[in-house]
Amino acid sequence: MTFSIERRIEFRDTDAAGIVHFSAFFPMMEAAEHAMLRSLGIPVLPESETLLPDGTALPPVTWPRIAANCRYCAAARFEDLLRIEVQVVHIGSSSVEYQCRFHRADELIAEGTITAVCCYLSHESEHGVGSHLTKTRIPDSIRKLLARHQ
Repeated sequence: MTFSIERRIEFRDTDAAGIVHFSAFFPMMEAAEHAMLRSLGIPVLPESETLLPDGTALPPVTWPRIAANCRYCAAARFEDLLRIEVQVVHIGSSSVEYQCRFHRADELIAEGTITAVCCYLSHESEHGVGSHLTKTRIPDSIRKLLARHQ
């Protein structure tokens, strides 16, 4: 099952030729991924353990990227309405890979992938300041939620 959102191209997304700049697709992929996670009840940057409505506890994990790419198929321009689809293509022991597709109506504009690694987020680092990330296995509770979009 694919998750999708719509986004209108803003002027700031375009280059001097009025075409969406290649770099603008990466924040749009990230925003679509975050919207998908939130739709599943998975916080993007949790402060502590989160309880789902069914009582399932989600540990405080976050998802830094370890890879991202994008292939461009057609030009998108200011004011275009794009549908951004996100699908989970692989769930590993500690990483997840998403495929993102950008469509204007039925035309494929771009497609890319994001790979993120599951990290436990503690708000006290070794030096007593800031947050610290530690790679961890994807908890079964989160694995089951992600599988809904696989």
